[in-house]
Amino acid sequence: MSETEHADTPYAVLGVDRHAAEAELRRAYRRRQRLTHPDLGGDPAEFHAVQLAWEQVGTVEARAAYDREASGAPRRARPSTQEDEGSRVWTSGTARGSTGGPARARSYGHPGGASRQRFLTLLREWAGRGTQVDDPYDAALLGRAPTEVRQALADALAEEATARALSAMGPAWAVWHDVATAPGSGWIGRADTAVTNVPKLDHVVLGPTGLFIVQSEDWGSPARVRGYDLVADALPAGARPVKALAERARIARSWRVTPSGLVVVLPDAALEEDAVLLRRGRGRRAATFAVRRRALAGFLTAGLVGGHRVSAAEFYEAREHLARVIRFV
Repeated sequence: MSETEHADTPYAVLGVDRHAAEAELRRAYRRRQRLTHPDLGGDPAEFHAVQLAWEQVGTVEARAAYDREASGAPRRARPSTQEDEGSRVWTSGTARGSTGGPARARSYGHPGGASRQRFLTLLREWAGRGTQVDDPYDAALLGRAPTEVRQALADALAEEATARALSAMGPAWAVWHDVATAPGSGWIGRADTAVTNVPKLDHVVLGPTGLFIVQSEDWGSPARVRGYDLVADALPAGARPVKALAERARIARSWRVTPSGLVVVLPDAALEEDAVLLRRGRGRRAATFAVRRRALAGFLTAGLVGGHRVSAAEFYEAREHLARVIRFV
């Protein structure tokens, strides 16, 4: 019997034989994606099944692992970083959830928008009232600017880079950018001197592996773990960026949701590992991680071992709920 006759296989969901060439498999996925997409009149459950099928066989590595398991061959253990009470994380830089095609995650808000506004405001204040700034991104001008000004621009660039990585994960994901954690909206004022208490969350990410609050950082120097937090030479003494993120993440309680994890995303060169566990989850406190940007998509796609897999119905219900309650800066 051909494997396409078994309705529970990813090949059957995509409508191809298990021996299909990679190009044929990708075409089938895109076709099924269009036919089942809820925004195009498709069935949400079928659409979710298509995304899960692609996650299982959409890359050479994932497909090989699935075929080995389906044939009864021993399954290779996936690499991991620190393990803590079932919270093992996948550290490969390959994003199994990425489609490699034009499909994008649904995105809300303006990634990096508040940080760019803050950068321009601080730059004009520094340059002086009435001073004409022809090019705020001129390298010579930025070289003379105070650290606070340059850090605001670094924040914006980091958020935009993370947003691109999240967008490429595909339509099984939804992302909210520049999420407000303080009353009102339109904030473009100053952060404190630690550059960590901006009253917003950079990204709120919902997908098949749960709900993650993601913070994008670039401090211009490598980060080190100290206790439950991160330190870097470029950060002011006493700065506790992870603690500050956890405090801002409490806004999720007002949304009546519990995050699966908090993630601080750093430039690849700023961490020695793809993913580092900073604090274990317990009760209502989410586990916290530092992750290289190149490994973010793979980290989120794999999720936490033992974590709850979000069904299609749960995903769409949560997406609609968050779209109603989240506010932007």
